[in-house]
Parts: sequence; C-alpha cells; structure tokens
Amino acid sequence: MIGRVSFATIDATDPDRLAAFWSEVLGTEVEETSDEGRFVFLGEANGFVLSFQRVPEHKSVKNRMHLDVRVEELDAATEAALALGGSWDGNERTLDDARWRTLTDPEGNEFDIFVSAE
Repeated sequence: MIGRVSFATIDATDPDRLAAFWSEVLGTEVEETSDEGRFVFLGEANGFVLSFQRVPEHKSVKNRMHLDVRVEELDAATEAALALGGSWDGNERTLDDARWRTLTDPEGNEFDIFVSAE
C-alpha cells in the first residue's frame, strides 16, 4: 500500500453552497472552513470526508469521477435532492438487482443515488 485516501475534493465556484448541499445529502455537518473560505470540509460521513475547493471556472464537461450514494428509497431521495437544489433528467437505470438515477448537485457535478438488495 502506498497510502490511504484522506478525503475527496470537489471543485466549486461556491464551496459554501456546495458543502451545504452535500452535508444534507450525506447527513453530516460542515466541519471546517480554511484559507479564507477557499476550502470547506464536511465532517466524516460513513468513513468518507468531502472537501470543496473554490475555483474560478464553472464545470464544463462530464465528471471523470462521481459519487454513488446508497439510499433507502429512490423516489424520496430524489425529491429530497431536488428540494436542496439538485437536478435529475428523469432517467432511471437498472442492472441485476440495482436501480439508480444520475443526479447533479447545484453546480452540475454528477452523482448517482441507488438502491440494491445487497
């Protein structure tokens, strides 16, 4: 092993807004803001820490990496994410016993919510 992932960082034009969205999605709190608001960190949720880094440019292409968030019920989770400022194109996908939807956060970053028997 070379090392361990400490946290994942998502670029954002408004890290405070994005941190607020993700803290609700993941059920955690904004834990720290540093470097004059350039970085915002969430508290650990399910063994995973997210940070948000202020960048000047807006997202312009599809993510090369995304988060998969396991939920109890797709419709309720979708409605909650939409109420927080996320969006969804209305498509749902299935594979074996898994069903998922690709949503976007308020800055357009794609993420999946899914349910699975596993």
